[in-house]
Amino acid sequence: MIPVSEALDHLFTLARPLEIEEVPLREAGGRVLARPVAARRDQPPFAASAMDGYGVAEAAPGLCFTVIGEAAAGRAFPGSIGPGEAVRIFTGAPVPDGVKTVVIQEDVARDGDVITITDRLGDGDNIRPFGNDFRAGMTMDAPRLLGPQDIALLASMNIARVPVTRRPQVALISTGDELVMPGEEPGPDQIIASNTFGLYALMQELGAMPRLLPIARDNEASLRTVFGMVGDADLVVTIGGASVGDHDLVAPVAQSMGLERAFHKVAMRPGKPLMSGRFGNAMMVGLPGNPVSAMVCGHVFLAPVIRAMLGLGARPAPRETRPLAAPVPQNGPREHYMRGKLTPEGVMVFDRQDSALLSVLGAADVLAVRPPHDPARALGEPIDVLRL
Repeated sequence: MIPVSEALDHLFTLARPLEIEEVPLREAGGRVLARPVAARRDQPPFAASAMDGYGVAEAAPGLCFTVIGEAAAGRAFPGSIGPGEAVRIFTGAPVPDGVKTVVIQEDVARDGDVITITDRLGDGDNIRPFGNDFRAGMTMDAPRLLGPQDIALLASMNIARVPVTRRPQVALISTGDELVMPGEEPGPDQIIASNTFGLYALMQELGAMPRLLPIARDNEASLRTVFGMVGDADLVVTIGGASVGDHDLVAPVAQSMGLERAFHKVAMRPGKPLMSGRFGNAMMVGLPGNPVSAMVCGHVFLAPVIRAMLGLGARPAPRETRPLAAPVPQNGPREHYMRGKLTPEGVMVFDRQDSALLSVLGAADVLAVRPPHDPARALGEPIDVLRL
């Protein structure tokens, strides 16, 4: 068995970077910016009014001005103003030549075309300077996972098409005679295939494009048929059949079809039986069949692999350090990922940690990480957690 860190290093070596494609700006949210992009204009492209009010050359309580025109967003006042003159101006409008201050409308009294500045006059000129937000040529650096605020910034930079990393294609294969699909009627010796659906959702959340392939039964013919359906996948993920029992045929069948295996077992709990390698043009990862084991391995291994494929760096899943809300006993010889929940007092590690208990995983929002042979820890001691 190899440690988790070494297994991740092997996986990052197997993960190949994906190509760059350009997509319309409206489709770029949630994608990874693949190369820097530069602003094509200044923002704002002119000095703009920050408030509704009146543009004047100077402002002081008691001064009077004659209103000679109007400036609105998208409709600039065509001339300039001189002493004793004012322009009615609205938020976002270009500031006319000669205007040094925008007096907000609440700070003036108007009588026909004449305004008088009142004693309420506030501080500031209420003008947004030309290029105050950014200048043409400013770059948005890459790689970067694009959120809504990034899309808004790209739009204001006048970027209509965005260079992003292609989404990884992930083929998900559940294996086992005991499995049926959700909604089907299981036989007396069968269970519902759950892992594939949880991993499908995780892959979608990470920005990949998962595909559910048919369940592969515990025989060579069925496995060969399903393996033949992976198509142009960048990553093939099998669930179950990765151990060394009489019915665990994934590794030998895949190897007979060209799998170049990298490693087999990892010193972790849950999730010891783990397999990886290259399968044709795809990377392949074989996960254990226990429901919690597969999902834990999805967060610990598959999530960092997807991020690496997207160009976000070859790094383990991020961890935080939180205090324990209750004591935990000594850990065994394998790195242990224990289901837990964040509370105001800290991390509450659940008592039941059996790798078949999806209900416990469903109640968890973190995995508490215990190093091998970690001693017992008391209430309030720090512990690393991985958010789910």
